[in-house]
Amino acid sequence: MRWNLQPIPNIAKTQQLAEALTVDTTIASLLIQRGIETFEQAKKFFRPSLDDLHDPFLMQDMDKAVDRIQKAIADKENIMVYGDYDVDGTTSVALLSSYLKTLSSQIATYIPDRYNEGYGVSYMGIDYADDNDISLIIALDCGIKAIDKVAYAKSKNIDFIICDHHRPGDTLPDAVAVLDPKREDCKYPYKELCGCGVGFKLIQALASGLHQTINDLLPYLDLVATAIGADIVPITGENRVLAYHGIQVINTNPRTGFKAMLSKVDKKTLTITDLVFIIAPRINAAGRMKHGLHAVNLLTEKNMDTALQFAAEIELYNSTRKDADKKITQEALIQIVDHSEEDRYTTVVYNENWHKGVIGIVASRLTETYYRPTLVFTKSGTVLAASARSVKGFDVYNALDACADHIEQFGGHKYAAGLTLTEEQYPSFKQKFEEVVSSTIDKKMLIPEVTIDAKLELDQITPKFYRILKQFAPFGPGNMAPVFMTEGLKDTGYAKCVGADKSHLKCKAQKNGIAIGAIGFNLGSKYDLIHQKQLFKSTYTIDENEWNGEVSLQLKLKDVK
Repeated sequence: MRWNLQPIPNIAKTQQLAEALTVDTTIASLLIQRGIETFEQAKKFFRPSLDDLHDPFLMQDMDKAVDRIQKAIADKENIMVYGDYDVDGTTSVALLSSYLKTLSSQIATYIPDRYNEGYGVSYMGIDYADDNDISLIIALDCGIKAIDKVAYAKSKNIDFIICDHHRPGDTLPDAVAVLDPKREDCKYPYKELCGCGVGFKLIQALASGLHQTINDLLPYLDLVATAIGADIVPITGENRVLAYHGIQVINTNPRTGFKAMLSKVDKKTLTITDLVFIIAPRINAAGRMKHGLHAVNLLTEKNMDTALQFAAEIELYNSTRKDADKKITQEALIQIVDHSEEDRYTTVVYNENWHKGVIGIVASRLTETYYRPTLVFTKSGTVLAASARSVKGFDVYNALDACADHIEQFGGHKYAAGLTLTEEQYPSFKQKFEEVVSSTIDKKMLIPEVTIDAKLELDQITPKFYRILKQFAPFGPGNMAPVFMTEGLKDTGYAKCVGADKSHLKCKAQKNGIAIGAIGFNLGSKYDLIHQKQLFKSTYTIDENEWNGEVSLQLKLKDVK
């Protein structure tokens, strides 16, 4: 692993900020690295305020979207809220449909079937709308490239409003309104909203016409925070405000569906990391293993007994999903070795029997093992479908664009994308993708990197220091948990490998008479570097360890040298 120590910010600036905030210079330095240089900026960072949310009408087409929805409600039209089957899509549908149901009884929801319809707006969905006399479809977290589908809907006198956050193609669909901050002609000040975030801006705009305030919309923020965490969008600017307040909702007054999912979770206060690892996989499991509508039903259910029943079903899907992803990951790793592909710049694997619902997770797991742009293919109807994952710094979306001649369809982001192609195209695509990546990737990107914010001594890790550090949360892209480095450490003789397969390293790091417990997940192989009280240096984040009712600070090791 490469260690990359961030440059030390300007000392005079650091000193000035430390004095203004009455914090130590390490805290001030961490803030300056995040672009926070004044008392006012620090106040906005530590106390994210709902007053700092932007006016939703700054988004291109927002006025058109609101006018069309108001007209539909006034004329008692049937409205269908349509969304993708992942966390961002299902939370978006739950958010907008539950809000619209407070204004109209004629609201239907629709999530495409991952297997029969695939990603995004589908002809089947439009036909369903047509059969049910629906004259307005609002698509969330998808639709920005659905030019043919929107035209097809128009031929059936069905209007479309699109709320998306993916990159548009050269032409926009001919919809009544296209809300997407990534539109080139959109002047909206914050570009990094997730699909559920765009949906929230729409309800914010609708609410303003009904003299509702942002406080009336607070109960919806638990959904937005979950989508922000799951969709790995930057936790900066407006996303930080939405995530911060959404987590407060989850911890004080969550919706019934969340209460049901968390009923067996023994944790008093949830963080955004918990949303990503506890709630998001369960919501996702519905769409992966069964149908995304199960997740929407749970997220909009108000009766606790029914919600507990839904949550139990989803728990079952999640456990089936875990088994499938473990089995497929093992098979994929064998395939890489059998085909002697360990030394390539890319990982591209295919098996027609792999479960389509878990290939994205498997792609992430393979990226952890070989650390290179990765594609996992399976058979989907008459075509092959794949999930793509990338490594830090490499834009897999652009790489796929360069292979467009060998692909039927693709879409996504810099680090995660999806595509389909024919069986005949697979060999030539695999070759072309390897060529594109090997000729464009900076070879350093193929070695995992840990970015270190600051050097730290163990005596600086005090309860007060950690209390301030905790206020840097919610953490995520654009605002990662601070990573520190300490040199000249020794283990107190406590080092051991733990976990079912002894893959984790547990020790007590000591320097200058101060010792602090440490855990390194998947660092069991580093045991030989530290046992018998050898000197070592380590990078780590700081967190709390709860054990037998006792809470203590611990180092969460990222690497040891």
